[in-house]
Amino acid sequence: MMRSRRLVLAAPLGLAGCSLLPAQKYIPRANWPLQPPPPAFRPTPPTGPVLLVRAIAPAPGLEGRGLQTLGADGSLHSDFYNLWAVPPAEAVTQALISWAQASGLFAAVVTPGSRLNPDLIVEGELTQLLADLPARTARAALTLTIIKPSGAVGGYPQPLAQLTLAAQAPLPASDPAAQAAAENQALANLLTQGLAALARYARP
Repeated sequence: MMRSRRLVLAAPLGLAGCSLLPAQKYIPRANWPLQPPPPAFRPTPPTGPVLLVRAIAPAPGLEGRGLQTLGADGSLHSDFYNLWAVPPAEAVTQALISWAQASGLFAAVVTPGSRLNPDLIVEGELTQLLADLPARTARAALTLTIIKPSGAVGGYPQPLAQLTLAAQAPLPASDPAAQAAAENQALANLLTQGLAALARYARP
C-alpha cells in the first residue's frame, strides 16, 4: 500500500518536465535612437538671448517607448519589441536643446534649475510620432509655446506665440529600422520649423 502511494505522488513530478505546448521563439527587444542630428553648428553670439527649454510633455498615448504604427483600418499599434531608447517626449526635449544650441541664435540654452535668467522660454507637447503604413509616411506633430518672462518682481510672463507644428517624411519600407529612420527625419523637419519660429523672437 505504501509503495503504490509513492508511485501516485511521483507521477506529477515526472510529467512536470514534459510540455505539450510548442516552445515559443525568443524575440529580443530592440532599442532605437531618436536623435536627429542638428544642422551645422553656428557660433554662439555673446550678446544673444538666453533660452530656457522646459521638458516637452507627452500627449496621452505617447508616454510609452514602443514604436507606433497606424494600420489601414485606422488602428494604432504600439510595438512591444521595438522601442525608442528613451521615452519619445524626453528625446524630443533633448533634441530641441541640441538644435537650439547649434542654431547660433542664443548665448546660452538652459533647462529648469539654471541660475541664468532666461530671455525666452519654450515649452510644449509631443502630440504625434508614428509610421503611417498605408500612406508610407512617418508623421510627427508638436505644440510649442514661446514665452517672454517678466522682468519685474511679481510680474507675469507674456506668451508670445502658441504654435501647432506638423511634419512628415517618406517611409520606403515597413520594417522597424525604416520606421525609426523615417520618424527621425520627420522629427528633424519638425525641429526645423520650431527653430524658425524661435528665430523670430530671438533676434532684437
